[in-house]
Amino acid sequence: MRTRVLLLSMMTAANIYAQGMMDVHSHIITPEFLSALNAEGRLMDEGFPLPKYDANMHLRWMDEAGIQTSVLTLAAPQPLSKGGVAGQSVVRKFNEAAAQLKRQHPGRFLFCAALPLSDVDAAIREAIYALDTLKADGIKLATNVDGQYLGAPKLDTLFSVLNERRAVVILHPHRPEPVNRQVMQQTPLAMQEYLSETTRAVTNMISRNVLARYPNVKVVVPHCGAYLPLAIPRMKSLTPVMQKNKLVGEIDYKANLAALYYDLAGAHSAEVVRILLTITTPDHLLYGSDYPYVAPQVLTQSLQRMKDYLTTEPDLAPYKEMIMHKNAERLFK
Repeated sequence: MRTRVLLLSMMTAANIYAQGMMDVHSHIITPEFLSALNAEGRLMDEGFPLPKYDANMHLRWMDEAGIQTSVLTLAAPQPLSKGGVAGQSVVRKFNEAAAQLKRQHPGRFLFCAALPLSDVDAAIREAIYALDTLKADGIKLATNVDGQYLGAPKLDTLFSVLNERRAVVILHPHRPEPVNRQVMQQTPLAMQEYLSETTRAVTNMISRNVLARYPNVKVVVPHCGAYLPLAIPRMKSLTPVMQKNKLVGEIDYKANLAALYYDLAGAHSAEVVRILLTITTPDHLLYGSDYPYVAPQVLTQSLQRMKDYLTTEPDLAPYKEMIMHKNAERLFK
């Protein structure tokens, strides 16, 4: 009996690794992170409660779904948004916990380290420690921290360090600053504003040529690219007018867009993939789940729907293996 169980376990593992799927959008929520937010009275900063996280439950769902590797990142909100030693300590503990989980389960977890922004100097120190010592697989950046949006000139020194280390950056939307609380109560952030927030941060980087100036940094945009398929053509069409009025400088759209990858967490569909392909190429699309923010059974159903349309739609079928794992494997090497 014991031999049969062992054989079945080995067969299950073989099935998982044969499929080789990679999930680039999942979150780890540590006890220290929750305690810090609770002490600051910020557990509901994003308008909804943080889900519970258990690594064993995560692995169980991965096994059931046929996912070999998940990339872990810090959830929103940012610990101690005003910075300081306490916030840096929470971020460090989170990164060390994620690194430990990766060591405990080789091949199953990667992680992108959090940074204690808005303190840029502290963020640079943590990025160097996380990438060089903890062997983080990338960096997670919030769209904004206390109103300091990606693309801000103050962040250029950080991007220079990330460029030197050829870092992968995973973006995630956070509550906008300033925020209209009435609007947030009527329409919760995750329903719409997160898409606006992501688009806002990425277009801000593009308008300052951040990704063109730091071409070794590769950025994963969450939630099916948010509104970028609409925003990018509009930006391009208005650039000559803005330049004539000296409101923007030269923008290298080709170089900026070449740095962007897109995870399909959320409302993916064949139509969404086709829309994304108007601003990117198939080798820049990645599978993402958003675990544990969505119930496992819903994620499984969503994944099956993706497999179905990537199998049955003739124009998308050639990209199935690329989206499911090959693109992510190449990105994270």
